[in-house]
Amino acid sequence: MTDTNVNLTKGDEYIVFYKQGPYDNQTDRRISTDGSWDSEVTVLVALDGKETQVVYNNPIAHRTGDQVQVTYTWDAADGEPIEDPDERISEH
Repeated sequence: MTDTNVNLTKGDEYIVFYKQGPYDNQTDRRISTDGSWDSEVTVLVALDGKETQVVYNNPIAHRTGDQVQVTYTWDAADGEPIEDPDERISEH
């Protein structure tokens, strides 16, 4: 669900909020390249030295003052699997 009153123009900055998953409660700043926000964001996460791509989607945008804020939710099914830390084998 997106606030239809939220508009961006090419080059505007917006704030990304990540919900759930390995980036839970992290934020990021992005620049609109086409006058809108991304429909999904893929981030590279390093866990115990192993890099994994995770996907965040289902953007919900709203405006706070003159700032556009977009919240993305982790989509575990679309990203690479994340190993359970208890199942990792130590190489030491």
